[in-house]
Amino acid sequence: MNEHALEAWAPRVLSILRIVAAVLFFEHGTQKLLGFPARPDGGAGPEIFSLIGASGVLELVGGALLILGLFTRPVAFVLSGEMAFAYWMAHAPKSAFPLLNGGDASILYCFVFLYIFFAGPGPWSLDAKRAGSTF
Repeated sequence: MNEHALEAWAPRVLSILRIVAAVLFFEHGTQKLLGFPARPDGGAGPEIFSLIGASGVLELVGGALLILGLFTRPVAFVLSGEMAFAYWMAHAPKSAFPLLNGGDASILYCFVFLYIFFAGPGPWSLDAKRAGSTF
């Protein structure tokens, strides 16, 4: 592929990145709040007014909004912050190394969402449709 063709596809691939990251993130919310997929420990979900319950709500609602590409920039900003908070609260105290503390996914989500905040939703989004862009 030549450079021009790659550049032409860049906005569409941004939409694909947003959708794939959001689907994976949404799954964390469904597991926390709805028990699907089943939790490894088989336990009940978190109290809704706990930090984990609040993160489940953000993951479920924010993930759904990002899948659709609706209110993308503010949602991505909030979710990036949530992941930074999750890393420093839950993972960093366990070890200085993300591979050992289990926080590598939180770091990746944080920076993917931060990128989406700056880059926008891409053309395959409800935000683009609302702005009058064509797919």
